Amino acid sequence: MVLRHNIDCYGCFRKLRRTLLNMKEIETHLIEKQQCKVSVCGRLRPSDVAINIRKKMNRRVEILEINEVEDEQTEQNQITSQ
Repeated sequence: MVLRHNIDCYGCFRKLRRTLLNMKEIETHLIEKQQCKVSVCGRLRPSDVAINIRKKMNRRVEILEINEVEDEQTEQNQITSQ
């Protein structure tokens, strides 16, 4: 999932990073300060992550893109069934 979030200063960056690290459902994250984008991976509901960031940071969050990745087991089952 890719979010747009305004990151003005290093303090905002640290607060956002701390917020993401405290969320248990997030496996990996990437914060791009120059493009004001946050990429998040894990088993999560996009709306819950956006709402949680909005509450902690008190700033607007916009969901840009949601990519769903299938499990490897599901893909292998589909291949073997064909």
